[in-house]
Amino acid sequence: MYLLKALVCGKNVNEGEEVHASVVRTGFASSEFVSGALLGFYVANGFIGQARQVFDEMPQPGLVLWTLMIRAYVCLTLPGEALEMFGTMRGVGVRPDMVAVATVVSASGLLGDLGIAKTIHCFIEKSGVEVDAFVSNTLINTYGECGSLTDAYRFFRETAMKNTVVWNTMIHQSLEHNNLELGKQLFDSMPERDVASWNSMIRGFANVGQYEEALALFHDMEISVFRPNTLTLLITLSACASHGALEAGAWIHSYVNNNDLNRDGSLDSSLIDMYSKCGDIAKAIQIFEESPRRDLFTWTSIICGLAMHGHGKKALCYFSEMNESQVSPDEVTMVGVLSACAHTGLIEQGRRYFQSMEKVFGLVPKIEHYGCMVDLLGRMGCLKEAYDLIMGMPMQSLQQCRAGEVAARRLLELHPRDPWGRVMLSNIYAEEAKYARSMGLRKEIKEKGLKKSPGCSSIEGGKC
Repeated sequence: MYLLKALVCGKNVNEGEEVHASVVRTGFASSEFVSGALLGFYVANGFIGQARQVFDEMPQPGLVLWTLMIRAYVCLTLPGEALEMFGTMRGVGVRPDMVAVATVVSASGLLGDLGIAKTIHCFIEKSGVEVDAFVSNTLINTYGECGSLTDAYRFFRETAMKNTVVWNTMIHQSLEHNNLELGKQLFDSMPERDVASWNSMIRGFANVGQYEEALALFHDMEISVFRPNTLTLLITLSACASHGALEAGAWIHSYVNNNDLNRDGSLDSSLIDMYSKCGDIAKAIQIFEESPRRDLFTWTSIICGLAMHGHGKKALCYFSEMNESQVSPDEVTMVGVLSACAHTGLIEQGRRYFQSMEKVFGLVPKIEHYGCMVDLLGRMGCLKEAYDLIMGMPMQSLQQCRAGEVAARRLLELHPRDPWGRVMLSNIYAEEAKYARSMGLRKEIKEKGLKKSPGCSSIEGGKC
């Protein structure tokens, strides 16, 4: 059994199968302890079929093994199989305990079926299984995942088993269902709070745009017995960035430095993002240059920040350094890169970077990337190319039409006398069967005497 547990850590599947064969040959397969270790080994490596085989080889599996198998299905996101297994267990007369019940409640939450969740809850009440704080927490979370805040809150009020974790889960579900008022009411009523309680409420205010309230709550926490952790600071810096609260963000930065909370540089990307969005790009650059951590997030933050401030060439210099450092970009990085090209009018670089997304970095362009390219092409007067790019987007028709409409309106803003924006809008409206709008735009082109300029392309000439 100890050998199997060691194998789980090492993920050595072949050696694990050899141990399994040895267990069967020596007759230890009937041991629930040994079978449990084997089952855990297979589940840890994602082999649910072999795990079920181990279970089925047991002549009379006990509650522990049943629970392990049900939990295996839950861990591998197979809630239907977990519930079926629980039904079979009940059918053979094995009585569940709190752990088994909590596991099957989690399965109903994964399934998202409120009816099944209520059925399991009813079974718990009738079976006489003791409901502890763990089961209470799981039920509240499950009702929330099934979309019923009402049932979650009703059970929360009825249950006597309320520890801080249960209170936090109820607050979390309230905020997930956009009921900030209930979340704040619960927070104010808590007999005991912890850092997670404060973090949930700060995030809740920030998520609905109430940044001043989020920052005020941070200050309340700072003078309480609890001290902000890294997650608190990440949430609050994000709120400052969204609110443009430079003074508050700088104060938090000072708080971080004074309390030595960023020794490993884990907050640098958030600090760079905050200073960029609050208008102090020089401070953002300083933090980046002094950062001990040059990972994807810090590179992306400085590139997007520079692009936002119109420093396209510097952003692209950093992108080149990022590639030289062998840090691969993600979709967000490429939005920053393409935005830098658009804001600086670097059309050839923009085309090259856009094409490199799939060819070099294995990233499929999304609507945001097409939007950056349309913006770039529109600014540079290449409206026919922008039109062709939008109409060739490999996306669902509805997505294509919506993105195309936004892009066409952007082209109209940039070049009101060029007909390509109206041509694009007219074709999009025709595809959506909005014929009156389509014909209206065609009529407008004719009445204004707008003429389409012939398409053109450009190349960079080499130096002899």
